[in-house]
Amino acid sequence: MHDCHHSDSPHYSDSPLTGHRPIALIGLPGSGKSTIGRQLARLWSMRFVDADHVIEQRLGCSIREFFEREGEQAFRDMESQVIDELSASTSSLLLSTGGGVVLREQNRRHLHERTQVFYLDCTPEDIAARLRNDVTRPLLQVEDPALRLRELLLQREPLYLETAHFVIQTSGLSVAQAAQRIRMQAELA
Repeated sequence: MHDCHHSDSPHYSDSPLTGHRPIALIGLPGSGKSTIGRQLARLWSMRFVDADHVIEQRLGCSIREFFEREGEQAFRDMESQVIDELSASTSSLLLSTGGGVVLREQNRRHLHERTQVFYLDCTPEDIAARLRNDVTRPLLQVEDPALRLRELLLQREPLYLETAHFVIQTSGLSVAQAAQRIRMQAELA
């Protein structure tokens, strides 16, 4: 198992928004959290951490395999533990979360209270088009992924809005454009 907190990690410069408070990206699966997060972390010289990758390292298998074998509840338990640890980080960290992280109240509270949260709001149709060949997302392995994403949005959007400090519309934007929009919002805050 990997330790998420390395005391010997290099010093990362502060983002223009948060000082030592981590930044978290939330949104539907496929909304660009990891891709945009990597770009923002480079722009702000922050350490990028994808919560799903941390979870997979701890599990020793893919999230999809774990979902199939152990079920969603067991996955959400592990996710909550990782979010608790990462959101408490005092280093300059940019955190990409899983799409369902907001389903648990403790995750919403930890993210909102400990990090600056950006909700990447992207239409289900844009996401479905982007992910049409992606077989790694367990909840989207259905006949009509756009319909499934609309259902997830109905369920999760109120939770995303409750958790977020900022809402960033990303539909139709490139990664660079979305990162720039977040950067501009952060500088205006």
